[in-house]
Amino acid sequence: MTTEEFQKKHGIIGKSKRTKDLVDIIMQVADADISILLTGESGVGKEIFARAIHESSKRTHKNLVNVNCGAIPEGLLESELFGHEKGSFTGATDVRKGYFEIADKGTLFLDEIGEMSLTTQVKLLRVLETNEFMRLGSERVTSVDVRIIAATNKSLEIEVQNKRFRNDLYFRLKAVTLTIPPLRERREDILPLADYFIKNYSERNNLPQFEYSDDVTDLLLNYYWPGNIRELKNTIESALALNSTGKITAKSFNLLLSKPAAFKENMNLPVYLDRPSDALDREMIYRALIDIKKDINDLKNIARLNYNNIEDNSVQESKIIPISDLEKNAIKHALDYTKWNKKLTSKLLNISERTLYRKLKEYEIN
Repeated sequence: MTTEEFQKKHGIIGKSKRTKDLVDIIMQVADADISILLTGESGVGKEIFARAIHESSKRTHKNLVNVNCGAIPEGLLESELFGHEKGSFTGATDVRKGYFEIADKGTLFLDEIGEMSLTTQVKLLRVLETNEFMRLGSERVTSVDVRIIAATNKSLEIEVQNKRFRNDLYFRLKAVTLTIPPLRERREDILPLADYFIKNYSERNNLPQFEYSDDVTDLLLNYYWPGNIRELKNTIESALALNSTGKITAKSFNLLLSKPAAFKENMNLPVYLDRPSDALDREMIYRALIDIKKDINDLKNIARLNYNNIEDNSVQESKIIPISDLEKNAIKHALDYTKWNKKLTSKLLNISERTLYRKLKEYEIN
């Protein structure tokens, strides 16, 4: 089977070299009974690749069970994974199989595994090493044969360093690691994906095939797509739903995307440059860091001025800007730049995401 045939069979849309290289690796490792770790930003299509791995493996005739570890409360995740006996805890009115038993002889896809608690990580590691576990409230050992595919949008190496993820589990999961690049790093995939979403929407809603103008092509190729494929799909479908002419133009996206003009005006940055996307990404981040550094230097100068003139009546109180106001403005400035991508915002501000969320609540930024 060729790379193109594999992509068509498993619904992997894209013609970029990055996508084709990933597909080639999947074709090599899919049939090997080995754990696979998928990494990449939110919305890049990790679930599609996980499904392709399962469907091209020898386990394809058994279950592929998807578990979003970040969506299940910590206190319930263990019960969901391993099952429970009747009466094992309040509300356990029946015996229940867990996802491991449901996925027996098949594949268990653990999405957002970086959100799993350390306690559950210990029990997961034991199952991976022994293929055995006990339901909650049971004394009987249950054996299973399950292949694990895990996915995360976090850096598990950093999580291990910060003691939030077990080192032994990390190495057990990363036997094969596939990093799925963001959409901005494989722009050749944008138009094929857009065409697919338009065709799919038209067929589902019994509508004629929509057309789009050249300005739409330019817009789609030049936009940064922080939400990746998920954002592209939702934007395309919203533009089609609001369209009554059968042909979409750049105006169709006016209310659906952050306006490039405002972005350019505020940051003095171009939306698109005729150079490799990696270079563009680096330049955008460097310029943002320069602006933030300038804000910090201004803050230092103001603090120094306030200190030197604390007893100088010539300094008017109205000219003294509280540090909290400067901090609030710096956060707003960074959020506007990243289009409210909080993960990137925290990186640019050199603070943790937890600190950023606390500051948003403290300054009532929403």
